[in-house]
Amino acid sequence: MTVAALSAEVWNGGFRQKGKDVTSRNKQTVERYLDGFRTGNRAQILSCLTDDITWTVFGAYRVTGKDGYAEHITEPGFSLPPVLTVVRLVEEGDTVMAELTGDVRSDAGEAMRLAMAEVFVMRDGLICERRAFVIPLQENDYR
Repeated sequence: MTVAALSAEVWNGGFRQKGKDVTSRNKQTVERYLDGFRTGNRAQILSCLTDDITWTVFGAYRVTGKDGYAEHITEPGFSLPPVLTVVRLVEEGDTVMAELTGDVRSDAGEAMRLAMAEVFVMRDGLICERRAFVIPLQENDYR
């Protein structure tokens, strides 16, 4: 295969080859990670992380390592998987940024709507740092 045939046109954070979109390895990891949250699959979530992961939820907590991370996958009172919708997923270098909307229900049935910005720093195709900005919404003020 020639160099020209191997070259790809950067398009929307991924690549376009011969009219087909190809998602990067880092974006695939983030999508697999988010799917793990959507389905409540702890093993899938943890498989997307480096052993020395750092997770910061601004205004709430910071944990380091998979064990600490695992303790916060499901918070007390929220055992049901969230409904997460990706608004956009953008990648630059070793970083993937996700804009998300979320709907969660407490174990008591109380609904909570969220707007989120998530920064995923990647190393060798795994998430080594996650920075989360989570904003509870009092009204449906997102699209």
